[in-house]
Amino acid sequence: MPARSTPEFPTPPLARSTLDRSALRRRDQAWLAEAWSRGLVLVVDPRGGRALVADRPDGGVGLVLLAAADAPEAERRFLGVDTDGTTLWTLTAPLPEVEGARAVTLRDVGHLLDARDAGLFTTAVALSNWHASHGFSPRTGLATTAAEAGWVRRDPDGNEMWPRTDPAMIVLVHDGVAGPDGRCLLGHNATWPVGPDGVIRFSCLAGYVEPGESAEAAVLREVAEEVGIPLTSLTYAGSQSWPFPGSLMLGFHATADPAAPIRLDPEEIDEAHWFTRDDIAKMIAGDFVHPGSGVRMSPPMRSSIAYYLIETWLGGFAR
Repeated sequence: MPARSTPEFPTPPLARSTLDRSALRRRDQAWLAEAWSRGLVLVVDPRGGRALVADRPDGGVGLVLLAAADAPEAERRFLGVDTDGTTLWTLTAPLPEVEGARAVTLRDVGHLLDARDAGLFTTAVALSNWHASHGFSPRTGLATTAAEAGWVRRDPDGNEMWPRTDPAMIVLVHDGVAGPDGRCLLGHNATWPVGPDGVIRFSCLAGYVEPGESAEAAVLREVAEEVGIPLTSLTYAGSQSWPFPGSLMLGFHATADPAAPIRLDPEEIDEAHWFTRDDIAKMIAGDFVHPGSGVRMSPPMRSSIAYYLIETWLGGFAR
């Protein structure tokens, strides 16, 4: 079922989609050939995963899709079928010149796109990144070629690979207190540079799920490793693709005692602080300064599930 967001049940921005993937069509060469001729194509730049968008009258942005006849020559990848029956495709190629359009990344505009375009852009970038990194078989070392409309790569011996997704957890730790005095814990990754405008970004704690580990166990481990705080409850909040290059972010809310001492792993997190809901509201508005240096602080980018976790906690959706 396509993912949709409502005020009563908000959805992470890159989890929204109206796309019918029509996976059973991926091996039907005759159908694919006919479908291409009447389809629309999203071109993704091989350098940085950018695509073209144009402003919409409602203040949002929309993807620029080309008629198949106008698309560059490149490997075709079938994304699915739109709600009106239009077939949708993607390919990786230099972006064409289109009047009134501009090149952006999914990070830039994922939260501004409607559900259809969010699903298209996310899937297209994920496929583009996977194809770029799987030109050779890990089993045989032989070169691979695309098959099944871009959803399989196959070497000459018939060994097949499918698009890879790496599970990662991300958690907003909070104190469970309702109202403006409730607090959440955000950290600054040691590898994040100060922004070009001097802003320091703080976000949720996150990490990859290790082999043989559940997502819940990964949350407990990562929080203990990065800030040294034990959790008192843990609730699954939702997931979204983060195709940079190929993660599936599994989001959680968790509670902890703000009085527990913070013990940082300086290789991962060089700062972590508890913030009230009022602090977070000011941070989102661009009006909150670092408690030590006076430098302005910012939340994570709006297309991320980290922002979604913070926003749902701020609005009282978190448990």
